[in-house]
Amino acid sequence: MMNVTDIDSSHPVRPDHELSSVVVPLLKGVLYREENPGLWGLLLNRQAGVRDYVAVLGLELMLDEAEGYAFLRSRQDDDEDSLAAGPRLVVRRQLSYPVSLLLALLRKKLAEFDAGGGDTRLILSRDEVVEMIRIFLPAGSNEVKLIDQVDATLNKIAELGFIRRLRGQGQMIEVRRIIKAFVDAQWLADFDERLAEYRQQIAKPREGMDG
Repeated sequence: MMNVTDIDSSHPVRPDHELSSVVVPLLKGVLYREENPGLWGLLLNRQAGVRDYVAVLGLELMLDEAEGYAFLRSRQDDDEDSLAAGPRLVVRRQLSYPVSLLLALLRKKLAEFDAGGGDTRLILSRDEVVEMIRIFLPAGSNEVKLIDQVDATLNKIAELGFIRRLRGQGQMIEVRRIIKAFVDAQWLADFDERLAEYRQQIAKPREGMDG
């Protein structure tokens, strides 16, 4: 009588299991080499199979070996100039101005950090983030409201997967390197134009008050 183990040995299912063990986490979000080196190695070994598998779902594997991250995105994102997909590609959403502003500032901060050639992890405190964004707000902005807004914006960016709060250090965040895949030079240039317009808008009320 043939048993289950005989069938398994002659028709191994391990490859399919390996494939699903990589694809399922990718469907949930970003896979980082530093967080799961075993799964990362499996992804590299089964990369071709993963690409073929997700292609059937209308998805594309985006993998950066140098930076150590991988994620899935919809193929239609290629023709759309938007960060709305985020690492969690399945849900597209329009980004608010505060989120877009802080993403741009964090991306520029990461570029400056990388140019310094030091550590590979950019760690910032909430106070540093507050100071980064303060200069873009009208003079005399309420401090408590500003901090609350920064916290809310950071939470949103953390949900998108671009930063993470350090465990046990609630006021400290790490800027995830995947932000480089979404905030590119063209996006920053476009946002800088919007930023210039915004600065003119917030200056007008002050000019009126001065008059």
